This record gives sequence, C-alpha cells and structure tokens, in this order.
Amino acid sequence: MNKLAFLQEDLDELKRQGLYRDLRVVDGEQKARCVIDGKEVINLSSNNYLGLTTHPRLRQAAMAAVEKFGVGSGAVRTIIGTMSMHQELEEKIARFKHTEAALVFQSGFTTNTGVIPAVVGKDDVVISDELNHASIIDGCRLSRADIKRFPHRDMDGLKKALEESQGYRRKLVITDGVFSMDGDIAPLPDIVDLAERYGAMTMVDDAHASGVLGRNGRGTVDHFDLHGRVDIQVGTLSKAIGVLGGYVAGPMVLRQWLIQRARPFLFSTSHPPAVTAACLAAFDLLLEEPQLIDRLWENARYFKAGLRELGFDTGASETPITPVIIGEGALTMRFSDRLFEEGVFAQGIAYPTVPPEKSRVRTIVAASHTRKDLDEALEIFARVGRELKII
Repeated sequence: MNKLAFLQEDLDELKRQGLYRDLRVVDGEQKARCVIDGKEVINLSSNNYLGLTTHPRLRQAAMAAVEKFGVGSGAVRTIIGTMSMHQELEEKIARFKHTEAALVFQSGFTTNTGVIPAVVGKDDVVISDELNHASIIDGCRLSRADIKRFPHRDMDGLKKALEESQGYRRKLVITDGVFSMDGDIAPLPDIVDLAERYGAMTMVDDAHASGVLGRNGRGTVDHFDLHGRVDIQVGTLSKAIGVLGGYVAGPMVLRQWLIQRARPFLFSTSHPPAVTAACLAAFDLLLEEPQLIDRLWENARYFKAGLRELGFDTGASETPITPVIIGEGALTMRFSDRLFEEGVFAQGIAYPTVPPEKSRVRTIVAASHTRKDLDEALEIFARVGRELKII
C-alpha cells in the first residue's frame, strides 16, 4: 500500500487545473539574458536587482576567501562557527543601516522565523499586514502570540487592531517594506506613528527594499527618514546584494538576545567564507557605485510605462517589481509558457501564492538589462498578449 498516493492525486488535480509547474533550470550565469532549460531568454524573474551575482568584485572576494579560509565555517555561530569576517559583515551592515548592531542569518526566511518568536510569545500579540510574506506568517505562528491581521496598507484597520490589543503584555506591528507580489510600498511613516501612539514595537522586512530604496539602497527606513523609530529591521543578502542570507538590524540588546534565543541562528551552520566575503564586497559597491541603483530605477520606469501603454494591468506597483495581472490561473500559466517560447522568462504566479482571481506574471527588471533587452521583451509581451486576447 502506497501511503503517499494522495500526493499523486493532488498533483494530478494541479495538472488538470493547469497550475502544475516544473522547476526551470538555469545553465550558466544568472544574468539579464541567460540560458534556461537550454533556451536563451530575457530574464525578467530574478531578484538580482543590481546584477551583483556576477560582479567581478564579488567573484574576486569570494575566491580570495576560499583560498585563505577554506570552503566552510565548520559549526554553528555559538560553538566555533563565528569567524572574524562574520563579525566584520555584521558591523558593516549596522553602519550601513544606521543601527547599533546587526546579526546575520542563513536566509531572509530564517531571519523572520528566528526573530519573531524570540521577541514575542504566548502572552503577546502580533499585528500584521494581510499581504506580508510567508516567512512573517510562519514566524508569527511559531511565536505562539495572538495574531491580528489588518487589511493591506489600511491604517484605519491597523488603528482598530491596536485599540483592541491594549491588554496584551507586548505588541509588535510587522509589515513588509516592499510587498513582493504587487511591488507597492508600505506606508511606514503612518505605521510608525500609530505604533508609537499605542505603545507597540515596529518591525519592517525590507527584503525587496534592500539595495533598491533609500540612499545607497538602505531600505524603507532611510527612504522615509525614520531612523531610530523602527525597532527591528530585517533585510536580505540574497536579492539586490546578490549572494545568500538575511540579517536583522536594530539595538545591540536585540542582537545579544537573538544570539541566545533565535533558533535558526542557534542550530544552523554559519555562512561559508566565500558567501561572507562576497556580501562584504556587495555593501562596499552599494556605497561606491550608487549609479547601479539609478540604472535599476531608470529601467523599471521604462518597462513599467511600456507595459501600461500596451494595456496590461500592472496593479499598484511603485517599484521594480511589476506584476502583469491576468486573473485566471490557467491562462496566467499559459501566458507565462508562451512568453518563454518566444524568448522571455517571466514566471506565472497563482494560488496559493496570490488569490485565485489575482493570478499574475511577475516581472522584475534589473540594472543589468539594456534598453534593447527591454524593448524586445515589450514586443514579445505585446505579441503574446494579443494572441491570448489579454490585451
């Protein structure tokens, strides 16, 4: 008897609905044009905002670190896995974010699932935007705190949730800085004002704002000039930074407590030398070459305007994340497949990642795209969109 036969039945149902997806395989470098499943395409689905995954300085730093320190760290941070370069990276991040301290985790996902349960517990409440990332949702669940969700970017809803939460020991308001599916920006000044009024802590996940918003890519806190007013800042090393990992920045007491209690930090081997050194080089580049961010935004504005002129629905996007909202899931996946056949990789996204009626192809342009890349991509979007009667 196959006790996992139900999984095949569920997979068959996904295929029937046109929602089953195989993994796409990249051959070679992660670039603006790359080879996926043996086909060269314009890549519009990477989080490699600034093109740093292949930057010569990051390559050189990684290779030099391997030669000097080897390929692994050998242990978790709290045993013998803390190297001098780990501390150097955390000090550099803290300076970059204008905070007292920072702590690096193995991924952005583990940062949220480590930080939230370490800060709040069963006698507390977390107040979370309903469209926050899955890692925030999971972190809230793991904390055993009560969870209140407020409608997306709805400050009246947030105020109501705060008013209803006055009896709790601790209150934590959490929001994404940039929302990963729609590309809109959290109204962080209003969120901070309300949290302060009701005595709540604030936490912002800047995974898609790190390296994108703020001076030199410092994120939404810098973008809105809220330094010193946001208690916990989470960022990623895996998107615009171009490497791997996540981090939390804030007061020194937060770092010290997380070292004692954040389970992913306590029970996961630390970053290898190559990763750590490449991250160090990436932060240097953000400070020394802000024109990379300028180029990213120039490309984003151009491509977004082109999609809108063609008649595509790009939702409420304010950032380089630009969804092309189709609606029906199977049509969305067909649209994504046809784009790929014509030379553009733009991943289709459907339920459960987004509501069934909000299926979309999510595009992300990079600083490394040329105008020729974007014009060719827009021409393919137009041709396939008309073919499938989307526009």
